Amino acid sequence: MRKLIFVIAGLLLAPLPAIAQQTGKIYSWTDEDGHVHYSTQVPAEFAEQDKRVLNERGIEVDIIEGKKTAEELEAERMAREAEIAEEVERRKDRALLGTYLTVEEIKMHRDRRVELFEAQTRVTELYLTNLKRRLNKLKQEASHYTPYSPDPDAPMIDPELVADINETQATIERHMRNLNKYERDVAEIIRRFEVDINRFRELKGITRGITRVAVESGSS
Repeated sequence: MRKLIFVIAGLLLAPLPAIAQQTGKIYSWTDEDGHVHYSTQVPAEFAEQDKRVLNERGIEVDIIEGKKTAEELEAERMAREAEIAEEVERRKDRALLGTYLTVEEIKMHRDRRVELFEAQTRVTELYLTNLKRRLNKLKQEASHYTPYSPDPDAPMIDPELVADINETQATIERHMRNLNKYERDVAEIIRRFEVDINRFRELKGITRGITRVAVESGSS
């Protein structure tokens, strides 16, 4: 035991070049009391903490990261996510400034997008009107047959008529869902463009009050 202590002490007291010539690597680490250690081997109790690798001149040539705690790993993950989010926002800002020159241009683009969905809505509504008219006619025809007719002697309905009614009804429901989707899409487009407008104003240093005054003075 005493011999081992002398060996370790000799290594710590020896000049770094001498240690490096013997081993080729010098490791340096700091214990919990803040004391810096140098050695050719790292004791087991310090194996999982950060270590520096020095050359024979005592110059740091590498860093060996120790084992990270769950908290440190989570903090690094959150930091990476925050960095990625910041980069995404920077790219969006560059694209926004590179695409538009004024708030009015953003609004024009928004209105064109909304108009496309409004046109789809009008076409769908017209198609639905025709489908509902057709469905009413099919149901009127079906009312003459069993099981829809009150007449106990009415003939059984033609399976093709039943299939036609079911298909028409399904088509109506599908286009009703499309209409609801168009409404949600328009609301989302308006929301996104409002975010872009506000961000554009912020990047350009434009306030709502200044914009409103400019518009009013220009229209007078």
